[in-house]
Amino acid sequence: MMKMKLCMLLKMRMSSRTALSLLAVSLACATLPATAPAQILNIQKPPTHHIIERVVEGRVVDKAGAPIGGAIVYLKNSHSNAVKTYIADDAGNYRFGDLAQDTDYELWAESNGVRSHSREISSFDNETKFYFVFKIIGAKPVSLDSPTPPQL
Repeated sequence: MMKMKLCMLLKMRMSSRTALSLLAVSLACATLPATAPAQILNIQKPPTHHIIERVVEGRVVDKAGAPIGGAIVYLKNSHSNAVKTYIADDAGNYRFGDLAQDTDYELWAESNGVRSHSREISSFDNETKFYFVFKIIGAKPVSLDSPTPPQL
């Protein structure tokens, strides 16, 4: 096949320099394996980073361990000082998801003006799930189903 191409080039009366250039290119293309274009262009797959989702959940309870529905749980991002809140359900449960692995967090709960002790999640902690029970001493449960009448 190469001989045929060479003969055709010579018959077309091309200059010898052009004929040799075309012959060199055709030989180079014929000897390259099928994966060569990717190797020549150095194409690589982008690295896939496994994103780890961290979740914190738990309950808010009173001194006796009874759930405090309607308590507000605070999640403070220690890097940006942004605060998210969650209103605990009637069973005192709360949940925050999609916490960044490289961020420190501070959590606490409040009910009727009484605050629990704070808990912290460190960016150095490799855990992905956290469960905290916040005990609020002296707080009264708030029902989420019926509004509290205003006090006079």
